[in-house]
Amino acid sequence: MSDAGLITIPSPHPVRQTIDRLEAAAVAAGLNIFARVDHAAGAQQVGMALRPTELIIFGNPRGGTPLMQDRQLAGIDLPVKALAWQDEAGRVWLSYNDASWLARRHELTSASAKAVAAIETGMASLAAAATKVGEP
Repeated sequence: MSDAGLITIPSPHPVRQTIDRLEAAAVAAGLNIFARVDHAAGAQQVGMALRPTELIIFGNPRGGTPLMQDRQLAGIDLPVKALAWQDEAGRVWLSYNDASWLARRHELTSASAKAVAAIETGMASLAAAATKVGEP
């Protein structure tokens, strides 16, 4: 499913496990984990309810810097991130920005093409690892 520059795929795992799996795959790929945000826990701290929703922010300067060298404003969307969330029916989804959409959004030139393709391939691979059935 793609929506307004987002790629969303189903996950057979709970939200926290989906993000744990994505984090493990990212670390194994040599990426840096910059932050994890548990939005549901934040909502609970202020007395509000929110279904399980977690964000992870990760990347590597080798991947994102070429985009910012091309159009520095691309840094607003970097490092890359992914959101695992549970819908009202209890299904879990993993969403992330479509790299091609980011390229269009920031009017990146051909100088960024290789980096955009690498981000696109890398995100798809990490998302697949996070959402596959079977071994961790």
